[in-house]
Amino acid sequence: MGSYGKLVRDRIPEIIAAEGREPITYVASPGEYHRRLREKLTEEVAEFLSADDAVALGELADVLEVVHALAMSLGIDSVALEEMRQTKERERGGFTRRIVWTGNR
Repeated sequence: MGSYGKLVRDRIPEIIAAEGREPITYVASPGEYHRRLREKLTEEVAEFLSADDAVALGELADVLEVVHALAMSLGIDSVALEEMRQTKERERGGFTRRIVWTGNR
């Protein structure tokens, strides 16, 4: 991490302080925030992919938290994001039928 830092959840500095340590933080600019959210999404997806089933749900919740924050940074609230997801599901389907495409004839 070094001087580069990383984006953390809002209450992490408070939790660190409660443990008797002094967190060093700053507030990212909108552009840096958006970039760091994209980096955080990669980090959280990697953690989900490497998690066993016992902790996968918590990691997936972290992914979802970052997705919602990314949507907000793009000016889209959770309701609009869900509406977009539902529209795509109606038009193209979801992933519940476990279909694997292998090409065309």
